[in-house]
Amino acid sequence: MPSLKEVRNKIISVGSTMQITSAMKMVSAAKLKRAQDAVVQMRPYANKLREILQNVSVNADPNSNPYSKDNHSNNVLIIAVSSNRGLAGAFNANVAKKVNLLIKEEFKGKNITVLPVGKKAHDAFKKTDYLITGMDLPHHTSKVFNKLSYSEAAPLMEDVIKTFLNKEFDKVVIVYNQFRNAAVQIPVDEQLLPVVTSGNEKKSVPTNYIFEPEEEQIINDLIPHMLKTQFYKALLDSFASEHGARMTAMHKATDNAKAMQNDLKIMYNKARQASITKEILEIVGGAEALNG
Repeated sequence: MPSLKEVRNKIISVGSTMQITSAMKMVSAAKLKRAQDAVVQMRPYANKLREILQNVSVNADPNSNPYSKDNHSNNVLIIAVSSNRGLAGAFNANVAKKVNLLIKEEFKGKNITVLPVGKKAHDAFKKTDYLITGMDLPHHTSKVFNKLSYSEAAPLMEDVIKTFLNKEFDKVVIVYNQFRNAAVQIPVDEQLLPVVTSGNEKKSVPTNYIFEPEEEQIINDLIPHMLKTQFYKALLDSFASEHGARMTAMHKATDNAKAMQNDLKIMYNKARQASITKEILEIVGGAEALNG
């Protein structure tokens, strides 16, 4: 059994850790509210814009719509969105696991390039052959989370769009944690480029559109805006998911620390009681020896 001093030091240490995890939980809870409001307000606009442009792309001339050309997906760019900080449970590990699953199964045999957004995604793939090289794509993407806004996210997506139009990549997929609630974040993958439509949407779309101005100008203006909006929405989803995951993880850590502290106090009291009992027995034994 450890000494009383060791147990007492452990109790103090666990108490300090519990204060830190409790404070981190409160900070994440405060940030989560703002992040959740932002993503909830952004989703309807982003989803409706994507739906409209997908419907327009159904009957658009492929020659005038370079954003929907399918080039057999030999070169694939995967944008992995993580966080800059840890202590968020399996939040970052789920993104890395989802990307590795895509590489091994859906894109098996393809030329894969991973563009990490966030320090944890960069750390997960920095020792692999998939991490971005060259100067066409940005390398310091973690800064986007320092002050998350559309103006910070849009230039990053512009560089991705340029590489697609230059045929450096045939497909662009983004992997991120989709926010459901504070306790549930689901890792998902969405195809950004080329812009695709489902079969059901094709059946429900009218055959003729009246374009003002020209169809080509609308596509060239709105589709990049839609892609930037989708990317920004994914960042907002990931940002809210990060704080939800960290709040949940810190809540569990605080509960575990409290339970550990209670166990240590019981151990301390037992050890103290045993020490006192031993001293009493020694005193009684000494008195008996003197009397004898």
